[in-house]
Amino acid sequence: MKWSYLIIACLALGWQEKKPIEIAVIGFYNLENLYDTTDNPLVNDDEFTPNGGKHYTGKIYTNKLFKLAYVLKDFGVQMHPRGAAIIGVAEIENDTVLNDLVKHFLIRSKKYQVIHFDSRDARGIDVGLLYQSDYFHPYFAQALEVTLPGKSKEAYFTRDILYVKGKLSGEEIHIYVNHWPSRRGGEERSAPARAAAAQLCRKHADSIRRENTAAKIIVMGDLNDNPTDKSIIEVLGATGELKNLHNGIFLNPWVPYYNRGIGTLANRDVWGLFDQILLSHSFFDSTSKNWHYLKAGIYHQPFMTENTGRYKGYPMRTWDGNHYRGGFSDHYPTYVVLKR
Repeated sequence: MKWSYLIIACLALGWQEKKPIEIAVIGFYNLENLYDTTDNPLVNDDEFTPNGGKHYTGKIYTNKLFKLAYVLKDFGVQMHPRGAAIIGVAEIENDTVLNDLVKHFLIRSKKYQVIHFDSRDARGIDVGLLYQSDYFHPYFAQALEVTLPGKSKEAYFTRDILYVKGKLSGEEIHIYVNHWPSRRGGEERSAPARAAAAQLCRKHADSIRRENTAAKIIVMGDLNDNPTDKSIIEVLGATGELKNLHNGIFLNPWVPYYNRGIGTLANRDVWGLFDQILLSHSFFDSTSKNWHYLKAGIYHQPFMTENTGRYKGYPMRTWDGNHYRGGFSDHYPTYVVLKR
């Protein structure tokens, strides 16, 4: 009888068991030229072979995989014990290198699965997606081919945009993994090429929004532009301020970082923040019981940073020209944290 009164009293006070808060970490990492050692006659990968300019041997490849796996083993573990549930990646040659990476003994226990399509990029590099199948269940994936405008780049083809639809612990999300055309040949001359990639990504995302105005959409990648550049603000449609967010544009949490001089890569002592993750407006309802945005961050540990020489303070890169420096990547990875 006493226990019955206690239960009634607790319910009257609104005391009831609550579901534990769930956390999901979504990341992006430019892996800096993760090639295998086999010559592919269809693309320009000769330098990444044993007889090429970089003398890219199996020993170097094995060390490169170790360095990347060493980063990924702890990527996101401060927020979730299993680390990042989803990681978009760039600068990978094929699915072979991704499968070798996810099978590495340092991260094998995470059981990452791979989504990848070959693109017609002249250098033979693509984007891909790694995901832990315990948390994310993809059921549709597609490569979106970017058509470059004339004379904007020397090459005719660039990386495809990878589109993946699936359920993150039961809730549908849409993901785009991008690696927009580089600034090689000049920022101004190459800007139309990045605008073309941005326009394609937005057009596809808009088609999803028309069907579902509350769709959860994530755009990530090495955009080769900064958060305040035209391709991101005007063409893709993004804002750095929550008060300006509405259906049809993305919230870009990296604008405050960039405005404070914080970046993910450096060149000639100038920091850039090319590696971004943007989210649709439906992620910003903090009262929702579904996934919503908590925070964003750049993952950089001391071991990932150069401590001597002309690159001191930069991300510890893999290559300096044809010299193998034995670093991790010339980019720091980024992440967003979702909760519900």
